[in-house]
Formats: sequence, structure tokens, C-alpha cells
Amino acid sequence: MDIKRLYVDTTTTLIAMEDEVDRLVAAWRRERPDLDVEPLEVLSRVSRLARHLDRARRLAFSEHGLEPWEFDVLTALRRAGTPYQLSPGQLLTQTLVTSGTMTNRIDRLAKKGLVERLPDPSDRRGVLVRLTDEGRDRADQALAGLLDQERAILAELTRAQRGELAGLLRQLTAPFDNIPG
Repeated sequence: MDIKRLYVDTTTTLIAMEDEVDRLVAAWRRERPDLDVEPLEVLSRVSRLARHLDRARRLAFSEHGLEPWEFDVLTALRRAGTPYQLSPGQLLTQTLVTSGTMTNRIDRLAKKGLVERLPDPSDRRGVLVRLTDEGRDRADQALAGLLDQERAILAELTRAQRGELAGLLRQLTAPFDNIPG
């Protein structure tokens, strides 16, 4: 990722630089002065950053032979802690996909030897999905690669700036994460 920065002195004061969103907003203000385009200044940057993050995620995962959806399922199981297993319903909740999609994903991961299906001892009709040792190793390696990519994206921000940004983004995302159903 090539990010251009301009510093004016040894205290590393960052001069505000124009980006593509600035040009987009300026064009809309010129063409539609009757509209308040201020939301574009934030949300267009969030959208552009999401695309860069998606590329970084795909790169980190592909280096470990995983697709993003595979990483999502494997890491949901990894975060569950020992014995690294969840019911398909719990996986649905964590990955926000339909039951048919989850069944297909579990089948494909099982075929690769990254998860296994086990009978649920508390429900004779149910199953549990457990991470295999290979699945755990791949999830752990891909996570380390992802964190390297994400650190590179955030490198220009101080720890305090990252904390502030995380708090502001949490304010925007929390209402969506807490919608019932």
C-alpha cells in the first residue's frame, strides 16, 4: 500500500493532504450546492478504507490457503476456547449467514480437514462443529498475518488516535450490532 505523507518539520506535523474523497465532495458541492454532502466526508472514507482492508484481509488469508469465509468460521471456533467447538446455530449467530450457507461451509471445511462434526452430548439430534489441530494452526497463522496487514494500515496513527478512532467507530456500529433478530 503506497500512502504519501508530507511532513513539514522534525516534530512530524502532518499537513492535511487532499484525497479522492476531498475531490468527490468538492465536485458535489459545486454541482449540488443545495445538498449537505458532509456525510460523504466520513462515510466515503470508511467505504474506501473498507475496500483497502478487504484487500489486506484477502492477502493475509490467501497466504495461508484460506478464503475470508473460511477464516470467519475457523476463528469463531478458535475464539470459543478449548475444546474449540460450537453448534451450527452458534456459528450462524457469529458469522451472520443462513443455515443453508453454514451447512455448506461446514461441509467444505470438514472435507479440507479443518473442522469435524461430532454428536452433541446434550442433544441426540444435534451436532457440534470442532476445530481440528490443522484448522487451529491455519486460523492462528492467518490471524497473525491479518494483524500484520492491519498494523500497516494503522501505522500513521498514534496509539491515542487509534483509541479515539475505535471509540468513534464503535458509536456508529454498536446500534447495528444490537438490533434484535
